[in-house]
Amino acid sequence: MDGLEKIIESKGKRFLLKVENSEDQNDYAKYEELREEIWGFPDDNMAGMRNMICENFFHEGSSLFIAVFSEAEEGGFAKQDRAHLVGFSYGYVGVKDKEIAFRELDNLQFFSMYTGVREDFQDFGLGILIKEFQREKLIDLFGVYTSTCTYDPLTGVNAYRNIHHLGMEVVEYKVALYADFGGRLNRRDIPSDRFVMLWDLKKEPQTPDLDAKSLFEGKQVVTEVEYAEIKGKSGVLELEIIKGVSVGLDQEFLLVEIPFDFFRMLRETDVEDQRVREIPLEWRFKIREAFQGYLQKGYKVFDFRPIKIDNRKRDFYILKK
Repeated sequence: MDGLEKIIESKGKRFLLKVENSEDQNDYAKYEELREEIWGFPDDNMAGMRNMICENFFHEGSSLFIAVFSEAEEGGFAKQDRAHLVGFSYGYVGVKDKEIAFRELDNLQFFSMYTGVREDFQDFGLGILIKEFQREKLIDLFGVYTSTCTYDPLTGVNAYRNIHHLGMEVVEYKVALYADFGGRLNRRDIPSDRFVMLWDLKKEPQTPDLDAKSLFEGKQVVTEVEYAEIKGKSGVLELEIIKGVSVGLDQEFLLVEIPFDFFRMLRETDVEDQRVREIPLEWRFKIREAFQGYLQKGYKVFDFRPIKIDNRKRDFYILKK
């Protein structure tokens, strides 16, 4: 079948995006190995090699596996092994309305469960490139035009990709959706709140023409944030501290700030000092309060933008009523 591979170039390096259609179950081990390397949480493992090959769209199931391989030093992509696997995505087809179930094609949707990139390749924009390739294959191979996923509202890298670049819509705020997640990208003592996202694959994303910095200067900001030096896991560093949220604002556009690097915040505050340890927990509770309050009032997540303020890069959601 044609169209299962695509070579792309990013920042002077070439990568191969490939839809997995192998008939050898051993070829599926690399996805679980990379998932564990990225997330570092063995309790949340994938299905196992035999089950993964069975659930692949090209065999008995409805799952789509996409691999990203880096080019070999000698050139080309003959080495499609674990050492050259630098990213992947995995998901499966389900239904929107359980009553209709699989009786109507328009009721089908794809749930994108994993999209991950190896840490040493996270500056090549591969997360966006994987999702764009996924979109192409869902339309071309599956004939499915709706995709859903979840992500942590406090993670700016995911917000920028999903909302600003791909044009996904926030449809719901879920509290502690995945119970007590641990690993490298979560902490068991921080509730795993998630946005539920809807991606209309037929819709071309539009970048809103809006001066986000003017909203900040106009005091249309829900969150009150300060900076403080703390003693983190790797030493003394500066982190954002959320002091409060204003839930009574009523302008057409509002800003909600989140930490510029929440994953770093989780790692650095994983210390014995309880005051430091609770910094991301306070972010979780106050951002939960902000989004639950304003979504209930009819606001929608309009965009996501980084803004440079006083020589600092800061991340903001833009809400619109």
